Amino acid sequence: MVAFDIGTGTGVLTAILAKRGFNHVIGTDQSQRAIDCALDNLSRLNLLNLDSVKVEIIKADLFPEGLASLIVCNPPWLPGRASSSIDHAIYDENNKMLLGFLNGLAKHLEPEGEGWLIMSDLAEHLGLRAHSELMQAIQKANLSVIGKLQTRPHHPKSQDQSDPLHFARAAEVTTLWRLARAT
Repeated sequence: MVAFDIGTGTGVLTAILAKRGFNHVIGTDQSQRAIDCALDNLSRLNLLNLDSVKVEIIKADLFPEGLASLIVCNPPWLPGRASSSIDHAIYDENNKMLLGFLNGLAKHLEPEGEGWLIMSDLAEHLGLRAHSELMQAIQKANLSVIGKLQTRPHHPKSQDQSDPLHFARAAEVTTLWRLARAT
């Protein structure tokens, strides 16, 4: 089975997929710095030279060639302009990566495949994106939600009432959206 990790960043999700039974995992990123970081992390975890799993990190704007049974993406959570290279992990100007992932997902999924979108609703609590925008984008991309898993943050900032963003962080929910081609 093949899995893609779109926007791999540090390679964490690629590493998890490599340890979960996929025989070919491809992580993509458009940043050479992220690619180098992911390769270094995967090398430290001894995941690049396995006999049972082929792990690749490639430079691509979103999807590699081919189809996958599972495609995961944890895009930047806040719509906005990045002012430094590290900010690209936080800000997604005009929801470009989010919409690119959703709009390209169906064409890269195997017939019974799933796409997993990991998104916080922090942007909604900050008034930067409406919940309906995400739902409309999923529908417009000819996808359906087949399930979701949710969790609340447990980090100290979510409990820090002196934090100016406490109202949003205390209400934040991160969701793993399970998506498939709409029927």
